[in-house]
Amino acid sequence: MNKTPDFIIIGAMKCATSTLHEQLALQPGIFMSQLKEPNFFSNDEEYEKGWNWYLSHFESAPVDAFCGESSTHYTKLPTYPQTIQRIQHHLPNAKFIYVMRHPIDRLVSQYIHEWTQKVMSEDINTAIKNHPELIDYSCYMMQLQPYFETFGQDRVLPIFFERMLSYPQAELERVCEFIGYPQKPIWNFELEAQNVSTERMRKSAWRDFLVETPGLRELRRLLVPKSFRTWVRSWWAMKQKPELTPENHENLRLIFNSDLAVLGSKLGIELSCDNFKSVVKNQAFNWV
Repeated sequence: MNKTPDFIIIGAMKCATSTLHEQLALQPGIFMSQLKEPNFFSNDEEYEKGWNWYLSHFESAPVDAFCGESSTHYTKLPTYPQTIQRIQHHLPNAKFIYVMRHPIDRLVSQYIHEWTQKVMSEDINTAIKNHPELIDYSCYMMQLQPYFETFGQDRVLPIFFERMLSYPQAELERVCEFIGYPQKPIWNFELEAQNVSTERMRKSAWRDFLVETPGLRELRRLLVPKSFRTWVRSWWAMKQKPELTPENHENLRLIFNSDLAVLGSKLGIELSCDNFKSVVKNQAFNWV
């Protein structure tokens, strides 16, 4: 019998979901899809590949393993409106893990990512007007409410990026307890963090070929001075971290405070942009 996922990390984008995915994959008895983001339930082109294509990502899982995948597109409303319906049809008993971070920090990190991928070329203050998804994906309750209504709050585990950075072992244990994993997991501190948006490097096919190709890479390091390599690298780098204007920052704060007020009510706390980092860092939460 083909294995199906027991749980899915559903987001949010740029909240260290890749790191959590890799840490879970290291635990004996947990199998995570090698394709980290199948995006099967969200993207029409992936869904059209069929159920057997999706199951193929878990065919090498041991029979008794806990199986999971991580697709942040599953919490990208309104971009992918059929996600919940498809998950309910195929995986009605799945559990969900949702990682959140300060909503403005997440927005900035997504903008940097989209800039490196050449999806966005305008400055961040123009981008938030041209690309409303930057704001939508940071409205956590807007993304979660359909999951609550369809599956119930008890099937969704809230995790916070800021707390996971400070207490990674404890948060990994919380995730494993939630999915029913009977062993004590061990956080691998040597695993390189997957959240690398701070590099702010725009993609380039020919540059990546020169940099990553074995042989060429060693030759480049041997013959080309580091100072010159650094100068060339700067051609693709974002020169400085994008900054929101005070007006746009305040507008975003008001938008996100409205969403965070509802999120906080679910957690039994008062939550806002101003207190977000200190509150979520110092306590583990479950839905009331």
